[in-house]
Amino acid sequence: RAQQEELDKIEKQMQKSTKDHAKPLDKPEQFLYELAQIVNFSERVFCILFQSTFLENIAAINRKLEIMDKLCKTLQTSDSVKQVLGLILAFGNYMNGGNRSRGQADGFGLEILPKLRDVKSSDNSINLLFYLVSYYLRNFDKDAGTEQSIFPIPEPQDLFQASQMKFEDFEKDLRKLKKDLKACESEMEKVCRLSPEEHLQPFKDKMEEFINQAKIDQESKEAFLSGTHKSFLETAAYFSMKPKSGDKEVTPNHLFTLWYEFCSDFKEYWRKESNVVLKEKIKEAEARVHSQKKERTYSVKEKVKTGIKEKLTLKDKRVTESYPALHSLAEMLIRQTTSSGKYFIANFGPEEMLDFLGLLSVANELMIC
Repeated sequence: RAQQEELDKIEKQMQKSTKDHAKPLDKPEQFLYELAQIVNFSERVFCILFQSTFLENIAAINRKLEIMDKLCKTLQTSDSVKQVLGLILAFGNYMNGGNRSRGQADGFGLEILPKLRDVKSSDNSINLLFYLVSYYLRNFDKDAGTEQSIFPIPEPQDLFQASQMKFEDFEKDLRKLKKDLKACESEMEKVCRLSPEEHLQPFKDKMEEFINQAKIDQESKEAFLSGTHKSFLETAAYFSMKPKSGDKEVTPNHLFTLWYEFCSDFKEYWRKESNVVLKEKIKEAEARVHSQKKERTYSVKEKVKTGIKEKLTLKDKRVTESYPALHSLAEMLIRQTTSSGKYFIANFGPEEMLDFLGLLSVANELMIC
């Protein structure tokens, strides 16, 4: 906005241009002059700017609190987190099996989590963290190596963000927003009190709606901060964390940094070993398919032959098979032959007649073929 000295010069120039037909104002000066004509311009601008920054700031606070609140709930209630911690305890007790004081532990401090990768095998080929990841994938994750496989512990990126948060900063930001909100409300009331009626809308209705909603959001985030702070302290107590020297209570940086270092290393091995498990499953599937192919039995149906050569062969076969029947027919005719060398069908009995007709039919078919 133009200063009062600048406005005085602009007004003099406008009066001079009206009387002496001098050069009119340029666009920048004209713009400043028109802004100066708006009643309570600075108060209106303050309210509008605060409205935009308030929404951004309150959303940023809410997003950070949601990350921390989700992490606290996951660390306390997730079954997969409990399985991973249980494996660490079991492996530690097994390795310290010969030590009565350390080989029968009921728990361990989170300080050892980043140190798991430093525990090497006897031949230095693998470390304890790698073995932990490999054992978990092959014994607890049914979807290991597939897209359905879910990372069992919190994401390192979320843990890193949470480790940079401070509850003092949240409280400070919310106090400042509350103070600025009161100032915005005061400026809005000033504008409504001093501005003419025709210049109040839509500023009045929009700002009243914003301020009422902003108060609700402010109170909501204060309650959310209080609940998240309580949940964090419960999480720290759940893992028996103690504050560092000089701190009144456990800080997010202390707790989440330990988890961040552990989860970062865990995820690195988890990705590599997931690819190995996937290749193993592919090989097993290929071997299973190969064995199934070997066990299958195939039956080949004989092809029906329909050529001329095949028909002649079939005819010869039928003649050969029917030869005994034709021989019987000949013997029957001989028995019925008279002394003059002729035979009479009338000499046949009923059964002989049926046999005779049947044999004639067979002979006739053979001749046709």
